[in-house]
Amino acid sequence: QVQLVESGGGLVQAGGSLRLSCAASGRTFSSYAMGWFRQAPGKEREFVAAISWSGGSTYYADSVKGRFTISRDNAKNTVYLQMNSLKPEDTAVYYCAARWGTVVTGTRFYDYWGQGTQVTVSS
Repeated sequence: QVQLVESGGGLVQAGGSLRLSCAASGRTFSSYAMGWFRQAPGKEREFVAAISWSGGSTYYADSVKGRFTISRDNAKNTVYLQMNSLKPEDTAVYYCAARWGTVVTGTRFYDYWGQGTQVTVSS
């Protein structure tokens, strides 16, 4: 069982930056692939970024590639999402998620989810 708690969301102007954090419980955090997803009002939850258990492999949605960076610190049981050059279309609730085993990008493959943190980008 893994419990996830996101933090770091807020209101930022277009072009600004935010860093999201996701703290995980449990002693086997380093065995889980981690992902960030987001959901805007009236839209389906979508993939943003994912990272393998070791941190050696990362994946990004085309819409955030070059602007967002996912990383993890297994000693701190934490995964991060550094978001730069934010755009109004990045406004959404951001969720972190965990799955045992290999890293994938599909929402349905993740077993554990946090409660989400709101990110609002003003124009």
